[in-house]
Amino acid sequence: MTEAAIRHYRSVFISDVHLGTRGCQADLLLDFIRHMDCDTLYLVGDIVDGWKLRSGWYWPQAHNDVVQKILRMARKGVSVIYVPGNHDEVVRDFIGVHFGGVVVARDAIHETADGRRFLVTHGDDFDAVVQHAKWLALLGDWAYRALLASNTLINRIRRRLGFGYWSFSAFAKTRVKKALQFIENFEQAVADEARRRGVDGVICGHIHKAESRDIDGIAYLNDGDWVESCTALVEHADGTLEILEWPKVRASLAAPTPIGLPEPIAA
Repeated sequence: MTEAAIRHYRSVFISDVHLGTRGCQADLLLDFIRHMDCDTLYLVGDIVDGWKLRSGWYWPQAHNDVVQKILRMARKGVSVIYVPGNHDEVVRDFIGVHFGGVVVARDAIHETADGRRFLVTHGDDFDAVVQHAKWLALLGDWAYRALLASNTLINRIRRRLGFGYWSFSAFAKTRVKKALQFIENFEQAVADEARRRGVDGVICGHIHKAESRDIDGIAYLNDGDWVESCTALVEHADGTLEILEWPKVRASLAAPTPIGLPEPIAA
């Protein structure tokens, strides 16, 4: 990609980066940040994984680079709003505080260019396991990291064979009936909260499953994660919201241009 290929968005939403874990795809996130600019950046929770860092320190240079890039965006005038999640819940002690231009908020209301209003929330408030059985959530987190370790190994082999990134963990989740039911219940719960707040839709993260759909008249948008799918939600200048799967976008941009094809004839 060249500098001319940098994309401008009105707003960008990212969540579930999980800096501080081996499963974090920091290099892909850095690549995305380098090739976009925006007016507003929402950090929709679980940016840093405090749960994992409490049990053992892991912080490579790429993770530090992500933090520095975001702070640099704030210094250059980008409005950066940090809505903490359950893995970085300690940040909730600083609601209303500005860190180097980054504003911490419990949740936010975002208005798109076409006048729609969206509740922006991480989503853990609507996860019964996190709210009422944290020990079970911690156990599930351990099992999830084990699944991600296998994901990392599989993709290391795929790279050596010349294949692109593929999320084994995301594939496994879509094949487990209970996981699918949990996702459906979660989506319905956050949509109900958006309806209660009197807004047009909800933008969230938490469950690591990018999605854009209508739930009984409420626009449900999940920006995914930067552990499995490496996705972001972006708002274009006209208010259109789109989920970007960065590995796929990057692969299409890196694909060689076909040669020997005739030039299109102007109408």
